[in-house]
Amino acid sequence: MTEFAFTCTGVRADPYAAGPTLVFRLRVTASPGTRVHALALRCQIRIEPARRTYADTEADALTDLFGERSRWGSSLLPVQFAQVPVMVQGFTGETEVDLPVPCTYDMDVASSRYFHALEDGEVPLLLLFSGTAFTGAGGFHVEPVPWDREASCRMPVKTWQEMVDQHFPGCGWLRLPRDTMDALLAHRSRQALPSWQATVEHLLAAAGERTP
Repeated sequence: MTEFAFTCTGVRADPYAAGPTLVFRLRVTASPGTRVHALALRCQIRIEPARRTYADTEADALTDLFGERSRWGSSLLPVQFAQVPVMVQGFTGETEVDLPVPCTYDMDVASSRYFHALEDGEVPLLLLFSGTAFTGAGGFHVEPVPWDREASCRMPVKTWQEMVDQHFPGCGWLRLPRDTMDALLAHRSRQALPSWQATVEHLLAAAGERTP
């Protein structure tokens, strides 16, 4: 059985992707002398929130996810971030590969709310691997990648912020049901409002809420 080890050597925002995308750089190591023809890899990425400290403002922003700080001893549980596949080309010994991870800025998604709440520092991530390896020098063997393979990564918060700013500069993102969107569009048309921002500000003003 071939032994595999994985290391995350860095993470960056992809400036050329059509949507928000992080790229994790992986180093894959196989047993010495083993010829790996290909590696069909699956990677699950989890946020490990208990592995960092939080400023009071960050803690306040995370209340809806984990509750009050006094409860964090039991509520600061891992958060699912992504599950993505990648095909690693043939190698012997060691190779490196990019793992693209499409992201969302949807604030109904727990991972997005977590990232948005952080002001600085690093995000503690755990990458869990599984998959199928095609190996063999004189023949061809199919063997699984053990489920206990993993790698830690500490992604700078600014990497997430830079990625979001590339696609949503100075903006937030809000997902609404279709009937609510239809009602907003009808209100915008009736009032001859020039933009969605103007539409929301008009509704806030009508409700007596102050806008910037």
